[in-house]
Amino acid sequence: MTCEDERNNPLCSNPKCGERNRWCVTSGQLVKLLQILVKMGTHMLLKFDQVQKSYPGGRPVLRDVSLSLDRGQTLALTGESGSGKSTLLNLAAALDTADGGEITLDWTNLSNLDDSGRAALRRTSLSLVFQQFNLIPSLTTGQNLSFHARLAGCHDPDWCAHLADRLGLTDLLDRYPENLSGGQQQRVAIGRAMAAKPKLLLADEPTGNLDETASATVLDLMLSLVADTGAALLLVTHSQEIAARLDRRAHLTGGHIE
Repeated sequence: MTCEDERNNPLCSNPKCGERNRWCVTSGQLVKLLQILVKMGTHMLLKFDQVQKSYPGGRPVLRDVSLSLDRGQTLALTGESGSGKSTLLNLAAALDTADGGEITLDWTNLSNLDDSGRAALRRTSLSLVFQQFNLIPSLTTGQNLSFHARLAGCHDPDWCAHLADRLGLTDLLDRYPENLSGGQQQRVAIGRAMAAKPKLLLADEPTGNLDETASATVLDLMLSLVADTGAALLLVTHSQEIAARLDRRAHLTGGHIE
């Protein structure tokens, strides 16, 4: 409570009051406390709270999963095939809806959004990198690179040029995906995801189709760009070596987070 009249407040510990052993919070102290709580809360970007999801037919895949990710933090999600990793990623990306529990992204409760609201969230707040690259075959490297940013209405030619340079794509901007190697295509996919400067980057086995050398290069570039932009990263992987390079890891088994 606040002490508006210290002399008449029976809970006031101010020396001016007679009740020095009682507890009182002044208006100034309350404001400072609220500022601290708000500052603590603003670090969290993504939160799963007791989330449940079942396959068609009723077989549960996620059982009361709770997970959080702070802004700028990187998290590796590991687990056996069929453990629900991709399902969790799809829920985080607002590509699917939970059966129970609550998912919040940047203080938005995803269950409160309709299809258009979820699509808008994907355009403006998050980006995805897939194992299969998912480049648009009819677009050049440069056009693929800027596609998400243009869709989100935040295309920055200078930033795209910087990304192309960082990703070693400057000399490949006029090529089509069919004329690129797997490693080059995945670099384009990463650039496309980062061109919109997302708050959250979701990556589903981004190095799964690459050889060891290309895999190391792609991961180095992804982590470097995430660190430079302050984005958070949730990465699904089977590789313990890759998981060890991220800030945190969570293991999914039997529908539960370990």
